[in-house]
Amino acid sequence: MNKVILMGRLTADPELRQTQSGVASCRFTVAVNRNFVDKQSGERQADFITCIAWRQTAEFVTRYFNKGSMICVEGTLRTGSYQDRNHSDVTHYTTDVYVDNVEFTGSKRESGGNGGGYNNGGYNNAPQNNYNNNYSAPPQQAAPQQPAANDSMSYGNLSDFEEILSDGDVPF
Repeated sequence: MNKVILMGRLTADPELRQTQSGVASCRFTVAVNRNFVDKQSGERQADFITCIAWRQTAEFVTRYFNKGSMICVEGTLRTGSYQDRNHSDVTHYTTDVYVDNVEFTGSKRESGGNGGGYNNGGYNNAPQNNYNNNYSAPPQQAAPQQPAANDSMSYGNLSDFEEILSDGDVPF
């Protein structure tokens, strides 16, 4: 099973980009504090983890998060490699988290008063050929039916109840 859950702060404002085919993407770095303090310096160290979001998740991150925001990221770990442009004999290796879900974790003031997060249903959002994104908006609920003006409603016999004009006689 390949599942990653991170909670930390964004190191920079996320920037929305588009692929040549128009798919939204966003690359951002999350600073995650380690659980222990360094004995020599007495300071808490952090790991800086690169995350990549696609489609609606990328749009959500760039809209609601900025540098310093607390964020909770759920996704999968992916490794890759590429050849250095200047030195063809040098290979660089990468490790990134491909984001499936994000959530607000800071205070309401910090997150702009928004609660919750964005869950794309666990789809892997990496761009692929012939990818059919099954994301859909939640079903619309029909508005409750209002009774017509001439409909009469029966409440039964209300003569057993006494009308109270003030709450001064209430025993509590």
